[in-house]
Amino acid sequence: MSSNLASKLRVGTKKAHTMAENVGFVKCFLKGVVEKSSYRKLVGNFYFIYSAMEEEMEKLVDHPIVSKINFPQLNRKQTLEEDLSYYYGFNWREQIQLSPAGEAYVQRIREISATQPELLIAHSYTRYLGDLSGGQILKNIAVTAMNLSEGQGTAFYEFAEIPDEKEFKARYRQALDELPIDEATADRIVDEANAAFGMNMKMFQELEGNLIKAIGVMLFNTLTRKRTRGSTELATAE
Repeated sequence: MSSNLASKLRVGTKKAHTMAENVGFVKCFLKGVVEKSSYRKLVGNFYFIYSAMEEEMEKLVDHPIVSKINFPQLNRKQTLEEDLSYYYGFNWREQIQLSPAGEAYVQRIREISATQPELLIAHSYTRYLGDLSGGQILKNIAVTAMNLSEGQGTAFYEFAEIPDEKEFKARYRQALDELPIDEATADRIVDEANAAFGMNMKMFQELEGNLIKAIGVMLFNTLTRKRTRGSTELATAE
């Protein structure tokens, strides 16, 4: 018997998905306005979040429900370590710090793993399917906006063990639909997925201030250079 969970998640999180895409930081990113300092802070947060999720999923490898959507080829911890090494250098572990919104996200993952493990499905769906669906688009934006060299700082978007992303997503959704859960559990998973979108939005909102500040500094520096150049040209003309 199918739970139709994949469809319920898609329909039930549509509004939250749209809201997340309209957060200032995300809108700027999609328009190609990406500031490296803000972006690497996001990568740092993701490292803690994915590490927590993957650690908890591994603990539940024999769980009758969670184990059904535990696909190790989706794991992002190692790719995030590669990116952090690129953005921060060899001592990146000493430099990254979990933000308040990121900390709340990690705490929620740990909490439900211990008390309502089936809700981890919501976080797996929200993060991994989003990564697979929009990963290449976001990768290309990041490369262009931050002038990255090919293959540098974008390991997060590469799924080396998934040659056919479309086929894999279909397989993942089928696994969701075949989970041995009742309607009430499916509804709780959808609610948790919406909460996950909310937690992501709070992380993005934290970064908005950093992005706006950075853009302001860049604009100020640009204007200062123009004024200095103008003054120099005027003095030369005189």
